[in-house]
Amino acid sequence: MAIVGRGSCEGMSEFVDEISEGAKASAESRRQRVILLILAVVQFTNIVDFMVVMPLGPQLMRRLGIGPNQFGVIVSSYTISAGIAGLLASTLIDRFDRKRSFLTLYFGFLVGTLLCGLAANYHALLAARVVTGAFGGILGGLAMAIIGDVFPEHRRGSATGALMSAFALASVAGVPFGLSLGTKYGWHVPFLMLAGLGALVLVVAVSAMPSLRGHLDPDRAVGHPFEEIVATLSHPNHLRAFALIVTLMFGSFAVIPYISPYLVANVGVSEEQLPWVYIVGGGLTLVVAPIVGRLADRFGKFQVYCWTAPLSAGLMILVTCLPRVSLPLAVAVVSLLMVGNASRMIAAMAMVLAGVEPRRRGSFMTANSSVQHLSTGLGAFVGGRVLLKAADGTFLRYPWVGGLAMTTTLFSLFLASRLRSHETTTSVSPALSLGAAAEALGDSSEPLATAESG
Repeated sequence: MAIVGRGSCEGMSEFVDEISEGAKASAESRRQRVILLILAVVQFTNIVDFMVVMPLGPQLMRRLGIGPNQFGVIVSSYTISAGIAGLLASTLIDRFDRKRSFLTLYFGFLVGTLLCGLAANYHALLAARVVTGAFGGILGGLAMAIIGDVFPEHRRGSATGALMSAFALASVAGVPFGLSLGTKYGWHVPFLMLAGLGALVLVVAVSAMPSLRGHLDPDRAVGHPFEEIVATLSHPNHLRAFALIVTLMFGSFAVIPYISPYLVANVGVSEEQLPWVYIVGGGLTLVVAPIVGRLADRFGKFQVYCWTAPLSAGLMILVTCLPRVSLPLAVAVVSLLMVGNASRMIAAMAMVLAGVEPRRRGSFMTANSSVQHLSTGLGAFVGGRVLLKAADGTFLRYPWVGGLAMTTTLFSLFLASRLRSHETTTSVSPALSLGAAAEALGDSSEPLATAESG
């Protein structure tokens, strides 16, 4: 009887342990969902603020009396400000609770958005975009760092895809709605609406978002901020990641800011029809982004990148060479480009995350966000310099911009192949084991493509 009793107790203990483990797993899953939802909502308002400027281009140029060069400066001012602020923030970002840092930056971003809505002229709007970029630009990098902290490597592709869905939702709902408001009531209105919506989101996030301090190591000696940024910027794998991001963003944003003005001036799309480009493109991206994330987790991030980058490069040429065509055809081509760009970014960002050790993830992702925004601003600036506006209002030399974007995008395939994976996944394959062993032994000849396969 004693033996039976002891066996029963042991079985009961195991049963209780299983229930406890299940409860912990369920609680962790709920925590992850809450964090991901808050990140996605904040990213939605951030992305709408950044993106709505571009389709408002025809109206801004008309109302403010500026040309494509000055409009390019408006777009690039946000990204250059974000890049400089991100480099400064990367020296300190890993020293604080992620929640506190994230919500402080979001508050500053909302102040900048409000100033955009209150701007009375070109120079006031330019100054407001600088303020908005200084805070909002860092949010994206910090959101990716939080994804890296909260989600294990084998789920980051899906989590990144879900976060990218905020981009799609911004395209399908936020930007068309903001563009419609701007067309009907003036370009100030979308920014004022975003500031109001963001204030509500901030209030909810303060109470709903949990503290995130897992990256803080009490036993680790904290170095001087300058030493931290030097360590982040000089790591060979980080440099390879930065080079990849430069080619990605430069290529995209040499083309993207001028799509709406080009559609109106050269393709024959009216300003009232522009929202359909973002509704259809955003809707497709909303459906495709989570699928691409799951494919990246299943088949490998590098493999998925090799599928999506050439597709995106070809579509850049197609968009920049569009003649006068029907509205459905113009919408279809631009929508496919939006899907291609989002798909390659999902795979690329998941690859980049895998190449950074956790204790430097916040610093790296913030610096990476800076590099991303600086290269975005450079792309927009160069695209604006290449373009010419003819006497009849049409744009010239846009195919030149498309050719430049295609070349840099295809070159990014080589840079992506040189990235190394820092982490292993929970489902370890023989190829992954070899790749991880090579990393542990300091063998830099094992490419991410090998480590990510399977």
